[in-house]
Amino acid sequence: MSVSGGNGLAPDAGEAQTRSPAPPVLEMRNIAKRFSGTQALEDVSLALHPGEIHALLGENGAGKSTLIKIMTGVYQPDRGEILLSGAPIAIASAADAQRRGIAAIYQEPLLFPDLNVAENIFISHQDLGALTNWRQMFRRAEEILASLGVVLDVRNAARGLTLAAQQSVEIAKAISLNVRVLIMDEPTASLSAHEVAQLFGLVKDLRGKGVAILFVSHRLEEVFEIADKVTVFRDGRRISTRPRTEVTPQRAIADMVGREMGLLQARPPARRGDLLLSVRGLMREGAFQDVNFDLHRGEVLGFAGLIGAGRTDVGLALFGIEPASAGTITLDGEARTIRSPGQAMACGIAYLSEDRRQLGLSLPMSIAANISLPVLRRYLNRLGLIRIGEERKTAEQYRRRLAIRAPSVDLAVAKLSGGNQQKVMLSKWLNTHPSLLILDEPTRGIDVGAKVEVHAMIGELAAEGIGIILISSDLPEVLAMSDRVLVMREGRQMAILDRGEADEETVMTAAMGQAIALESEVAA
Repeated sequence: MSVSGGNGLAPDAGEAQTRSPAPPVLEMRNIAKRFSGTQALEDVSLALHPGEIHALLGENGAGKSTLIKIMTGVYQPDRGEILLSGAPIAIASAADAQRRGIAAIYQEPLLFPDLNVAENIFISHQDLGALTNWRQMFRRAEEILASLGVVLDVRNAARGLTLAAQQSVEIAKAISLNVRVLIMDEPTASLSAHEVAQLFGLVKDLRGKGVAILFVSHRLEEVFEIADKVTVFRDGRRISTRPRTEVTPQRAIADMVGREMGLLQARPPARRGDLLLSVRGLMREGAFQDVNFDLHRGEVLGFAGLIGAGRTDVGLALFGIEPASAGTITLDGEARTIRSPGQAMACGIAYLSEDRRQLGLSLPMSIAANISLPVLRRYLNRLGLIRIGEERKTAEQYRRRLAIRAPSVDLAVAKLSGGNQQKVMLSKWLNTHPSLLILDEPTRGIDVGAKVEVHAMIGELAAEGIGIILISSDLPEVLAMSDRVLVMREGRQMAILDRGEADEETVMTAAMGQAIALESEVAA
């Protein structure tokens, strides 16, 4: 695969020298895609060549998933041209992509557990007719698996297969469709080292058969083991394409994180107060393990890491939604057992969810009703009826304090903009008067102006002595707002960096599993 033009960047020096001599199987020229106010892709051009494994790297939100969904027919591009073997095409759907020999394998295999292995391999075939020749299908499934060096009983149900076996079935499914382009999106995230080695053996075999392979991964060590070329995306644009032999982990990370900070201003250093929270050995089976940190009053502790790193899982455990299975949580010097949100709130903990529409707000209800919801008992009279005047008075205070743009606190939250909905959700949790506030993606899906206002509020709350855990996929946001940064990768704590130590390259180096020249520490 090679990338060129459309984004104002000249091809890399080594690109022309290593380009496959075979004509491209799939070309995407000047592709653009926009979602509401977000430009997901802008003038992206690439060509997939047979017999080449090309790795695609980028931070969360860089445009990788959007590109894959356009290639597989899930999304249609706003602008640009797609060519298959030199002929312009429109990929109308995922089924259409499969018919054209374009297949994708994801982190979680998409198998039907109650169907047998052979049925899963041929599930996308519409040419088998109403009557199935089971003997022929079983034989063909065994032949495909044998060509991959995989031994499975094709008559057994897919339920109970290991993840590695499920990935093998997915690859066999692609081969049954005469795959020409195979897209692998984080296929190794849930595999052991031995299973990854097996999968890579299959991938290299497909490369030898002339299949063009796009390999998307956050694991740099795997990229440098298997890729022929490495492309880096940032903010919906191609930043670099180089032969793998000319790329170092440090150079790839620098390409991934080199964006401008824009309007984001660094928060002044905190005046740290007494120790508020101490976490030791915290774990939940299958989610995260051995998390250790301290948080002081007035401090913002940022949680950084890639999607699936376990940051949100730690927040859910501290708030009792998905309690920890081991470890200790100490608040103000007292050990606490937190098994429910009610217990968390009683300890002075509040949690602002990353999904405001599904988990954070009741959209049909009014601003006032949402703000009073977590502490509704406070607004009930002796007859159990809501004191509407008191509820509205509190809501009006938060409307002014957070500059919620609404004509009245009686307005349904569904009628507010995303930024104002976010402010209502923040007001709701501030109304519980927390000493510890967990903010999970507090600026996701809001415009720049609202983001600046939320950042200002975080600074004010920290100045008031509230301890804040800031979980965000926006790395510049984490760096600008945090006093220290805790970096996670695949459920493990990789480092805790002081404000002066943390920069984008250092954090991404830890998040990608690379050694850094700083020792992880439990507390400053």
